[in-house]
Amino acid sequence: MALMLGACSMLRFAYENGDVYLRWRLEGYFDLQGALADEADERVAGFMAWHRKQALPQYANLLDDARQRFARGLQPADLEWGYDSLRAQAKQSLREGAERLAPLLDRLSPREIAHFERRLAEDNRKFARENLRGIERERRKRRTERNVERLEDWVGTLTQAQVDRVALYSARAPLLDEFRDADHKRLQSELVAMLRARVARQRLPDAAASWERGRDPAYGAALDAARTEYIAMALDIERTLTAEQRARASERLGRFAEDFRALSSERR
Repeated sequence: MALMLGACSMLRFAYENGDVYLRWRLEGYFDLQGALADEADERVAGFMAWHRKQALPQYANLLDDARQRFARGLQPADLEWGYDSLRAQAKQSLREGAERLAPLLDRLSPREIAHFERRLAEDNRKFARENLRGIERERRKRRTERNVERLEDWVGTLTQAQVDRVALYSARAPLLDEFRDADHKRLQSELVAMLRARVARQRLPDAAASWERGRDPAYGAALDAARTEYIAMALDIERTLTAEQRARASERLGRFAEDFRALSSERR
């Protein structure tokens, strides 16, 4: 998510206020009050301190490696490496966050759990409005536009041939939103069951780091197919980058790495 931000200055601003955002999300989902709200503040602060010290240097090293791979010309193995590396980082942070938060979750009241369920239902309705509306052609067009916007954040304005290649990916890759909707609801149901049984401390860390476990095999197959198409698209576009586009992407990778190191060294 951080890499999708429009500028390094925005990344730094967002990260410096990450604890405020996380507390706001927790309090919004669970309507925490009193001692539980204070404890949530402390647990979020502890997680952010861990993330600043442990995770950010790893992100910086990952970006340095990515920049070197990009400079010598991308190969399929480089993109698979990037995908696997980001998943590993995500799992590490999710496990750490779950371990820190689970003791609090095991003390939620029925009122707070019911509030959480209502918020999840709101999220699901919002997801459906934003992602499940329209006929297939319209949804594929929106996917093309999203991917063009993300790529242009990194390399600048795409040529028409590059935009056409993104459109080809969108036409070929399976649509995933119905699968995503069902998988969200599966994970939500599992989490609510943990909260009601007060077993988050025992089960949540493993569940958070193994979110694919229990996934519909058809969803897994569709994800694999979409990733294969995306890698093919990325390689084709990388081969057509202009010197200016290539320089812009390389510079952004370097600036993000510098920002991660600077943030990691700061005291809060």
